[in-house]
Amino acid sequence: MLYDVFIVGAGPAGLSAALTLGRARKRVLLCDAGPRRNAAAEHVHGFVTRDGVTPADFRRIGRQQLEPYRNVEVRDVAVEEISGERGAFEVRLTARQEQARRVLLCTGMIDELPELDGFRALWGTSIFQCPYCHGWEAQDRRFAYLAEKAEMLDFALLLRGWSGDVVALTDGRYDVSMAVRQRLESAGVPIDERRITRLSSKNGRLEHVEFVEGDPLRRDVLFAHPPQRQVDVVRALALAVDSEGLVQVDEMSRETSMPGIYAAGDLVLRAQGAMLAAASGMLAAARLNHALTAELATSGGLPSKLSPAGRSVGLDVRRSVPSKAVPGARGSSPSSLRRPSASRERSRRDR
Repeated sequence: MLYDVFIVGAGPAGLSAALTLGRARKRVLLCDAGPRRNAAAEHVHGFVTRDGVTPADFRRIGRQQLEPYRNVEVRDVAVEEISGERGAFEVRLTARQEQARRVLLCTGMIDELPELDGFRALWGTSIFQCPYCHGWEAQDRRFAYLAEKAEMLDFALLLRGWSGDVVALTDGRYDVSMAVRQRLESAGVPIDERRITRLSSKNGRLEHVEFVEGDPLRRDVLFAHPPQRQVDVVRALALAVDSEGLVQVDEMSRETSMPGIYAAGDLVLRAQGAMLAAASGMLAAARLNHALTAELATSGGLPSKLSPAGRSVGLDVRRSVPSKAVPGARGSSPSSLRRPSASRERSRRDR
Protein backbone atom coordinates (compact mmCIF):
# COMPACT_ATOMS: atom_id res chain seq x y z
CA MET A 1 0.00 0.00 0.00
CA LEU A 2 1.30 3.43 -0.93
CA TYR A 3 0.61 6.18 1.61
CA ASP A 4 0.55 9.79 0.56
CA VAL A 5 2.40 10.94 3.68
CA PHE A 6 4.28 9.13 6.40
CA ILE A 7 4.54 11.13 9.64
CA VAL A 8 7.24 10.20 12.15
CA GLY A 9 6.31 11.26 15.69
CA ALA A 10 2.89 11.80 17.27
CA GLY A 11 3.49 14.71 19.62
CA PRO A 12 1.84 18.12 19.12
CA ALA A 13 3.50 18.64 15.71
CA GLY A 14 2.71 15.16 14.39
CA LEU A 15 -0.88 15.16 15.63
CA SER A 16 -1.50 18.61 14.16
CA ALA A 17 0.02 17.59 10.83
CA ALA A 18 -2.02 14.38 10.72
CA LEU A 19 -5.22 16.31 11.36
CA THR A 20 -4.40 18.83 8.63
CA LEU A 21 -3.52 16.16 6.06
CA GLY A 22 -6.46 14.00 7.07
CA ARG A 23 -8.83 16.87 6.44
CA ALA A 24 -7.07 17.41 3.10
CA ARG A 25 -8.07 13.81 2.20
CA LYS A 26 -4.55 12.43 2.04
CA ARG A 27 -3.81 8.88 3.08
CA VAL A 28 -1.59 9.22 6.15
CA LEU A 29 0.36 6.82 8.33
CA LEU A 30 1.30 8.34 11.70
CA CYS A 31 3.85 6.34 13.68
CA ASP A 32 5.20 6.93 17.15
CA ALA A 33 7.18 4.85 19.61
CA GLY A 34 8.35 7.51 22.07
CA PRO A 35 9.93 8.22 24.41
CA ARG A 36 7.88 11.34 25.09
CA ARG A 37 10.05 14.41 25.47
CA ASN A 38 7.62 16.05 27.91
CA ALA A 39 6.83 12.83 29.79
CA ALA A 40 8.28 14.25 33.02
CA ALA A 41 6.12 17.38 32.85
CA GLU A 42 3.03 17.43 35.04
CA HIS A 43 0.94 19.64 32.76
CA VAL A 44 0.91 21.31 29.35
CA HIS A 45 0.38 25.07 29.60
CA GLY A 46 -0.15 27.90 27.17
CA PHE A 47 -2.08 25.77 24.66
CA VAL A 48 -5.41 27.45 24.05
CA THR A 49 -8.38 25.18 25.02
CA ARG A 50 -5.92 22.69 26.59
CA ASP A 51 -4.21 24.78 29.27
CA GLY A 52 -3.34 22.58 32.24
CA VAL A 53 -3.98 19.23 30.54
CA THR A 54 -1.53 16.41 31.28
CA PRO A 55 0.80 15.35 28.46
CA ALA A 56 -0.86 11.92 28.38
CA ASP A 57 -4.36 13.41 28.07
CA PHE A 58 -3.16 15.82 25.39
CA ARG A 59 -2.01 12.92 23.23
CA ARG A 60 -5.10 10.87 24.00
CA ILE A 61 -7.43 13.69 22.94
CA GLY A 62 -5.33 14.36 19.84
CA ARG A 63 -5.57 10.75 18.73
CA GLN A 64 -9.25 10.59 19.57
CA GLN A 65 -9.91 13.55 17.30
CA LEU A 66 -8.19 11.76 14.41
CA GLU A 67 -10.61 8.84 14.57
CA PRO A 68 -13.30 10.31 12.24
CA TYR A 69 -10.67 10.56 9.49
CA ARG A 70 -10.51 7.02 8.21
CA ASN A 71 -7.72 7.95 5.80
CA VAL A 72 -5.41 8.53 8.81
CA GLU A 73 -3.84 5.44 10.38
CA VAL A 74 -2.00 5.60 13.73
CA ARG A 75 0.50 2.98 14.87
CA ASP A 76 2.63 2.72 18.01
CA VAL A 77 5.70 1.36 16.32
CA ALA A 78 9.34 2.37 15.98
CA VAL A 79 10.69 3.74 12.72
CA GLU A 80 14.06 2.14 12.05
CA GLU A 81 15.06 3.51 8.66
CA ILE A 82 13.87 5.84 5.90
CA SER A 83 15.23 5.44 2.38
CA GLY A 84 14.25 6.12 -1.20
CA GLU A 85 13.37 9.36 -2.92
CA ARG A 86 10.51 11.81 -3.38
CA GLY A 87 7.43 9.93 -4.55
CA ALA A 88 8.83 6.54 -3.53
CA PHE A 89 10.09 6.43 0.05
CA GLU A 90 10.63 3.14 1.84
CA VAL A 91 9.99 3.26 5.59
CA ARG A 92 11.21 0.32 7.63
CA LEU A 93 9.23 -0.22 10.82
CA THR A 94 9.87 -2.71 13.60
CA ALA A 95 7.89 -5.50 11.98
CA ARG A 96 7.31 -4.46 8.36
CA GLN A 97 8.07 -1.98 5.60
CA GLU A 98 5.79 0.68 4.14
CA GLN A 99 5.87 3.03 1.16
CA ALA A 100 5.01 6.72 1.02
CA ARG A 101 5.13 9.58 -1.44
CA ARG A 102 6.31 12.05 1.19
CA VAL A 103 7.77 11.93 4.71
CA LEU A 104 7.14 14.49 7.47
CA LEU A 105 9.49 14.38 10.45
CA CYS A 106 7.93 15.46 13.77
CA THR A 107 10.29 13.62 16.08
CA GLY A 108 11.14 16.41 18.49
CA MET A 109 14.60 16.49 20.08
CA ILE A 110 16.45 14.57 22.77
CA ASP A 111 17.53 16.63 25.78
CA GLU A 112 21.00 15.66 26.94
CA LEU A 113 20.62 16.25 30.67
CA PRO A 114 23.81 17.13 32.57
CA GLU A 115 25.40 14.60 34.91
CA LEU A 116 24.68 16.87 37.86
CA ASP A 117 23.59 15.08 40.99
CA GLY A 118 19.85 15.61 41.45
CA PHE A 119 19.19 17.19 38.06
CA ARG A 120 17.43 14.28 36.34
CA ALA A 121 15.13 13.59 39.31
CA LEU A 122 13.88 17.20 39.29
CA TRP A 123 13.55 17.59 35.50
CA GLY A 124 9.97 18.57 34.67
CA THR A 125 8.90 19.19 38.27
CA SER A 126 11.32 21.83 39.59
CA ILE A 127 13.60 22.25 36.57
CA PHE A 128 12.07 23.79 33.45
CA GLN A 129 13.09 25.28 30.12
CA CYS A 130 10.21 27.65 29.35
CA PRO A 131 8.74 30.30 31.69
CA TYR A 132 5.77 30.72 29.34
CA CYS A 133 4.93 27.08 30.05
CA HIS A 134 5.70 26.96 33.78
CA GLY A 135 6.38 30.47 35.07
CA TRP A 136 2.84 31.23 36.19
CA GLU A 137 2.64 28.26 38.56
CA ALA A 138 6.02 29.19 40.10
CA GLN A 139 5.57 32.97 40.15
CA ASP A 140 7.15 34.96 42.98
CA ARG A 141 9.21 32.01 44.15
CA ARG A 142 13.01 31.77 44.29
CA PHE A 143 14.31 31.27 40.75
CA ALA A 144 17.73 30.29 39.43
CA TYR A 145 18.91 30.06 35.84
CA LEU A 146 21.78 27.75 34.87
CA ALA A 147 23.32 29.31 31.76
CA GLU A 148 25.31 26.91 29.58
CA LYS A 149 27.17 29.78 27.87
CA ALA A 150 27.91 33.42 28.65
CA GLU A 151 25.70 34.59 25.76
CA MET A 152 22.73 32.83 27.37
CA LEU A 153 22.88 34.79 30.62
CA ASP A 154 20.42 37.43 29.40
CA PHE A 155 17.66 34.83 29.62
CA ALA A 156 17.70 35.51 33.36
CA LEU A 157 16.33 38.99 32.59
CA LEU A 158 13.23 37.40 31.07
CA LEU A 159 12.62 35.43 34.25
CA ARG A 160 12.28 38.68 36.18
CA GLY A 161 8.81 38.94 34.69
CA TRP A 162 7.71 36.04 36.90
CA SER A 163 9.81 36.57 40.01
CA GLY A 164 11.67 39.34 41.78
CA ASP A 165 14.20 36.82 43.14
CA VAL A 166 16.32 35.47 40.28
CA VAL A 167 19.96 34.32 40.45
CA ALA A 168 22.03 33.44 37.37
CA LEU A 169 24.41 30.47 37.74
CA THR A 170 27.50 29.87 35.57
CA ASP A 171 28.78 26.68 37.30
CA GLY A 172 32.26 28.20 36.90
CA ARG A 173 32.32 27.37 33.19
CA TYR A 174 33.24 30.78 31.73
CA ASP A 175 34.12 34.34 32.54
CA VAL A 176 31.45 37.00 32.69
CA SER A 177 32.18 40.37 31.14
CA MET A 178 31.71 43.51 33.17
CA ALA A 179 29.04 44.76 30.74
CA VAL A 180 26.93 41.62 31.16
CA ARG A 181 27.40 41.65 34.94
CA GLN A 182 26.29 45.25 35.21
CA ARG A 183 23.29 44.67 32.96
CA LEU A 184 22.00 41.76 35.03
CA GLU A 185 22.76 43.32 38.40
CA SER A 186 21.00 46.53 37.38
CA ALA A 187 17.90 44.39 36.83
CA GLY A 188 18.25 42.79 40.25
CA VAL A 189 19.80 39.53 38.98
CA PRO A 190 23.04 38.60 40.81
CA ILE A 191 25.45 36.14 39.19
CA ASP A 192 26.84 33.21 41.17
CA GLU A 193 29.96 31.81 39.48
CA ARG A 194 30.73 28.97 41.88
CA ARG A 195 31.02 25.36 40.75
CA ILE A 196 27.87 23.36 41.50
CA THR A 197 28.13 19.96 43.20
CA ARG A 198 24.50 18.89 43.52
CA LEU A 199 20.85 19.88 43.62
CA SER A 200 19.22 18.84 46.87
CA SER A 201 15.49 18.23 47.08
CA LYS A 202 12.74 17.53 49.55
CA ASN A 203 9.54 15.65 48.70
CA GLY A 204 10.51 15.68 45.03
CA ARG A 205 11.02 19.47 44.86
CA LEU A 206 14.18 21.54 44.60
CA GLU A 207 15.39 22.92 47.93
CA HIS A 208 19.05 23.95 47.57
CA VAL A 209 21.80 24.41 45.00
CA GLU A 210 25.02 23.21 46.60
CA PHE A 211 28.52 24.34 45.59
CA VAL A 212 32.13 23.22 45.96
CA GLU A 213 32.71 26.16 48.27
CA GLY A 214 30.50 28.30 50.45
CA ASP A 215 26.94 28.05 51.65
CA PRO A 216 24.17 26.43 49.59
CA LEU A 217 21.72 28.64 47.75
CA ARG A 218 18.08 28.19 48.67
CA ARG A 219 16.00 27.95 45.45
CA ASP A 220 12.54 26.66 44.54
CA VAL A 221 12.81 26.53 40.76
CA LEU A 222 15.68 26.14 38.31
CA PHE A 223 15.51 27.01 34.62
CA ALA A 224 18.01 25.46 32.23
CA HIS A 225 18.54 24.74 28.55
CA PRO A 226 20.52 21.49 28.24
CA PRO A 227 22.10 20.62 24.88
CA GLN A 228 19.88 18.73 22.45
CA ARG A 229 20.40 16.20 19.68
CA GLN A 230 18.32 14.73 16.90
CA VAL A 231 16.87 11.22 17.18
CA ASP A 232 18.76 8.44 15.43
CA VAL A 233 16.41 8.06 12.45
CA VAL A 234 16.80 11.78 11.65
CA ARG A 235 20.56 11.74 12.12
CA ALA A 236 20.85 8.80 9.74
CA LEU A 237 19.31 10.89 6.95
CA ALA A 238 22.24 13.34 7.10
CA LEU A 239 19.98 16.33 6.59
CA ALA A 240 21.39 19.85 6.64
CA VAL A 241 21.36 21.32 10.15
CA ASP A 242 22.29 24.70 11.57
CA SER A 243 24.94 25.55 14.15
CA GLU A 244 22.62 24.46 16.97
CA GLY A 245 21.84 21.11 15.36
CA LEU A 246 18.30 22.03 14.28
CA VAL A 247 17.12 20.63 10.95
CA GLN A 248 17.07 23.31 8.29
CA VAL A 249 13.92 23.66 6.19
CA ASP A 250 13.04 25.91 3.29
CA GLU A 251 11.21 28.93 4.67
CA MET A 252 8.33 28.60 2.20
CA SER A 253 7.98 24.89 1.44
CA ARG A 254 9.11 23.54 4.86
CA GLU A 255 11.08 20.89 2.95
CA THR A 256 14.46 19.72 4.26
CA SER A 257 17.64 19.40 2.23
CA MET A 258 16.38 16.00 1.02
CA PRO A 259 13.58 16.43 -1.56
CA GLY A 260 10.30 14.95 -0.38
CA ILE A 261 11.20 14.97 3.30
CA TYR A 262 9.66 17.73 5.40
CA ALA A 263 10.16 18.61 9.07
CA ALA A 264 8.17 20.40 11.77
CA GLY A 265 8.12 20.95 15.53
CA ASP A 266 10.95 21.10 18.02
CA LEU A 267 13.53 19.60 15.67
CA VAL A 268 13.38 22.79 13.55
CA LEU A 269 12.41 25.41 16.17
CA ARG A 270 14.64 27.42 18.48
CA ALA A 271 11.61 28.54 20.48
CA GLN A 272 10.07 25.27 21.63
CA GLY A 273 6.65 24.57 23.12
CA ALA A 274 3.53 22.51 22.45
CA MET A 275 1.60 25.38 20.86
CA LEU A 276 4.51 26.35 18.61
CA ALA A 277 5.13 22.73 17.60
CA ALA A 278 1.46 22.22 16.70
CA ALA A 279 1.47 25.39 14.59
CA SER A 280 4.67 24.27 12.87
CA GLY A 281 3.12 20.86 12.13
CA MET A 282 0.01 22.44 10.61
CA LEU A 283 2.08 24.78 8.42
CA ALA A 284 4.39 22.06 7.15
CA ALA A 285 1.44 19.77 6.42
CA ALA A 286 -0.36 22.50 4.49
CA ARG A 287 2.69 23.34 2.39
CA LEU A 288 3.35 19.65 1.75
CA ASN A 289 -0.28 19.08 0.80
CA HIS A 290 -0.25 22.02 -1.64
CA ALA A 291 2.72 20.62 -3.57
CA LEU A 292 1.54 17.01 -3.45
CA THR A 293 -2.01 17.79 -4.53
CA ALA A 294 -0.78 19.79 -7.52
CA GLU A 295 1.47 16.88 -8.49
CA LEU A 296 -1.28 14.25 -8.17
CA ALA A 297 -3.87 16.40 -9.92
CA THR A 298 -1.71 16.82 -13.02
CA SER A 299 -0.71 13.13 -13.09
CA GLY A 300 -4.20 11.70 -12.62
CA GLY A 301 -3.45 10.41 -9.15
CA LEU A 302 -6.47 12.01 -7.45
CA PRO A 303 -9.95 10.41 -7.32
CA SER A 304 -12.52 12.01 -9.60
CA LYS A 305 -15.18 11.85 -6.87
CA LEU A 306 -16.01 10.20 -3.57
CA SER A 307 -18.77 7.77 -2.81
CA PRO A 308 -21.14 8.44 0.14
CA ALA A 309 -19.24 5.86 2.19
CA GLY A 310 -15.99 7.70 1.61
CA ARG A 311 -14.44 5.32 -0.93
CA SER A 312 -12.75 6.89 -3.91
CA VAL A 313 -14.18 6.10 -7.33
CA GLY A 314 -12.99 6.90 -10.77
CA LEU A 315 -9.35 6.56 -9.70
CA ASP A 316 -6.80 5.19 -12.13
CA VAL A 317 -5.11 2.79 -9.71
CA ARG A 318 -2.35 2.04 -12.18
CA ARG A 319 -1.18 5.63 -12.01
CA SER A 320 -1.36 6.07 -8.24
CA VAL A 321 -0.02 2.77 -6.91
CA PRO A 322 3.45 1.33 -7.65
CA SER A 323 3.51 -1.41 -10.29
CA LYS A 324 4.56 -3.95 -7.68
CA ALA A 325 1.39 -3.34 -5.65
CA VAL A 326 -0.95 -6.28 -5.37
CA PRO A 327 -3.80 -6.00 -7.94
CA GLY A 328 -7.09 -5.29 -6.24
CA ALA A 329 -5.53 -3.89 -3.10
CA ARG A 330 -6.78 -0.57 -1.76
CA GLY A 331 -5.37 2.38 -3.61
CA SER A 332 -3.46 5.24 -2.09
CA SER A 333 -6.23 7.77 -2.41
CA PRO A 334 -7.77 8.93 0.85
CA SER A 335 -11.18 8.08 2.15
CA SER A 336 -13.81 10.76 2.67
CA LEU A 337 -13.85 12.55 5.96
CA ARG A 338 -17.64 12.73 6.06
CA ARG A 339 -20.04 10.18 7.42
CA PRO A 340 -23.78 10.15 6.74
CA SER A 341 -25.67 12.24 9.28
CA ALA A 342 -28.43 10.76 11.42
CA SER A 343 -31.05 12.69 9.41
CA ARG A 344 -29.73 11.27 6.14
CA GLU A 345 -29.82 7.75 7.59
CA ARG A 346 -33.45 8.23 8.67
CA SER A 347 -34.29 9.58 5.24
CA ARG A 348 -32.88 6.46 3.60
CA ARG A 349 -34.84 4.19 5.92
CA ASP A 350 -38.08 6.13 5.23
CA ARG A 351 -37.63 5.56 1.54
